[in-house]
Amino acid sequence: MNIIDRRLNPSGKSLPNRQRFMRLARETIKEAVVRSIRERAIGDMERTETVKIPMKRIAEPRFRLSSDGGDRERVFPGNKEFTKGDLLPKPRNGQGGGRGAEAADSGEGDDDFQFTLTSEEYLDILFEELELPDLAKVQLKDVNAMRPRRAGHSVSGAPSNLNLTRTMRHSLARRISLGRPKAADIAAVAVEIAALEAKEGRTEADDHALAALKERASIMERRTRRIGYIDPVDLRYNRFEQTPKPIAQAVMFCLMDVSGSMNEAMKDLAKRFFLLLHLFLTRQYDAVDIVFIRHTSEAREVDEETFFRGADTGGTIVSSALEEMRRIIEARYSPAQWNIYAAQASDGDNYSSDNAKCIALLEEELLPISQYFAYIEVVDPRQAEIFLSGANASGLWRDYDALSQTNANFVARRVFSKSDVFPVFHQLFARSRKAAALSR
Repeated sequence: MNIIDRRLNPSGKSLPNRQRFMRLARETIKEAVVRSIRERAIGDMERTETVKIPMKRIAEPRFRLSSDGGDRERVFPGNKEFTKGDLLPKPRNGQGGGRGAEAADSGEGDDDFQFTLTSEEYLDILFEELELPDLAKVQLKDVNAMRPRRAGHSVSGAPSNLNLTRTMRHSLARRISLGRPKAADIAAVAVEIAALEAKEGRTEADDHALAALKERASIMERRTRRIGYIDPVDLRYNRFEQTPKPIAQAVMFCLMDVSGSMNEAMKDLAKRFFLLLHLFLTRQYDAVDIVFIRHTSEAREVDEETFFRGADTGGTIVSSALEEMRRIIEARYSPAQWNIYAAQASDGDNYSSDNAKCIALLEEELLPISQYFAYIEVVDPRQAEIFLSGANASGLWRDYDALSQTNANFVARRVFSKSDVFPVFHQLFARSRKAAALSR
């Protein structure tokens, strides 16, 4: 028996071929996706993306006839010089009809294969292998999400839930109990009938045997028509029940420096990082609160629109953002019930007297109750070469870097250009952060 799945694919797509191609070229596609992050505008993260893949990266091995020997016949259309059977001399290297390795003087090449990813595919590839570190240490007993769970089998359901093994088992049991003839038995009777009909000088006993065999074949044919190979009564479907599952509650604090020392290029780097973080959290997790805090010399909680597009400016007091985070935790997010995360971005230009206050707030109050705290220091791309060395880093960076050496849940990284944003983001939230730490 052959079972053919004739369910339609999504409109305009050859879904199985598309998924097979993406599995084969996944690493190459991922490299192209990461490269595209550098060029995308901040508001374009969720649009489709056309990526270019070198043809040699997706070429499949294949067998070719050797040109060094062997006999072969070819048809040359429009040929007026040779007839069938004539022997043609093999051209010397470089004298054949092809262009070989010569460069073309016109026309477009086909070195790159263009492949358009949907926004869903783009973000899935971008955020695979990422997670919030140490999530689920704290759970709320009275907060649940409904999740499908296998709950046996049923006699009705969607075609996609058809259980072929159970269906065939019931079909076999029914055919055996009702005595449906096997194909091999029918074929054996047909062979016997053919042998008797071809026999010369049949006796009366042979005629009786032939009549009995034909009657038996007729009965078997009728039983085969009446007793189907698969009957609707045989169908069994996988059954699912929606069951409550506790959710690990988490809150992410996004703290961004928007003071006067942060120029537009530096703010763009910070916003790119936080936009990646926002997309990652909203796509990968069902129950993560995001708290946006902007600060100059004063900090305040804002909504998403203001966080990314506000025009605040002023002096810099970094500890004001940490104090606002502490206030909100005390008011809304009890550490006994919430997993607390934070990501802070600044240029490090802070009053030196305030650096010690930041370290005290982190060491004594915030890090003990946080699952993870990530600090991103953005550097003006025009001054990247000057500040590339740690000796030229800001005072806040040096203090934070020292803090990261003694606290496993605190990590500090620097971003010098657009091309650094995703690698740093990947290091901070990779499932295996030990490997990321080694690459620091």
